[in-house]
Amino acid sequence: MDLIARVSQHFEDSIRVKQDSLELLAPPLAAACEIMTRTLLNDGRILACGNGGSAADAQHFAAELVGRFEAERQELAGIALTTDTSILTAVGNDYGFRDIFSRQVRALGRAGDVLLAISTSGNSSNVIEAIKAAQAQEMLVVALTGHDGGQIADLLRDEDIQLCVPAKRTARIQEVHLLMIHCLCDGIDSLLLGVEE
Repeated sequence: MDLIARVSQHFEDSIRVKQDSLELLAPPLAAACEIMTRTLLNDGRILACGNGGSAADAQHFAAELVGRFEAERQELAGIALTTDTSILTAVGNDYGFRDIFSRQVRALGRAGDVLLAISTSGNSSNVIEAIKAAQAQEMLVVALTGHDGGQIADLLRDEDIQLCVPAKRTARIQEVHLLMIHCLCDGIDSLLLGVEE
């Protein structure tokens, strides 16, 4: 086994998926930055959810908002719905795993807020339920998915935004999701701070 060739192939595959995603995802990413910034300027919140690696991405995004990304600025209202083990285990035990995010969306979300819903397959049942809860509360949804968008693609309204990575491998989708999260953070900061670089 040639491990150097195997590692090199991962890099080449990742580069290819990012190149394929660039033209497709840059316009909706810019629109998502504008929606999120408008929400934050109107005293709204961005709630984020996902499972596994996508849960880590949701937490990463919220941390960049509450802390900072690359520039000093005021704290921004980002909440990861993946972090409170008491809520997750109580809701999971009493209602089912499918409801762990939707109940939090109904408790914390308000009209005009944004849900950042992350699912590489687009078929995560608890993320789907969170989207339904957000839409019922007149929240906007920005969905990070992959492949064909799965069931989430069919749930989204015209005012929602789907950022669907054109790849089948979970690792490649997650790599682009992380890049998009950094693009969202940078776009929000540039709009808030008037940064041109």
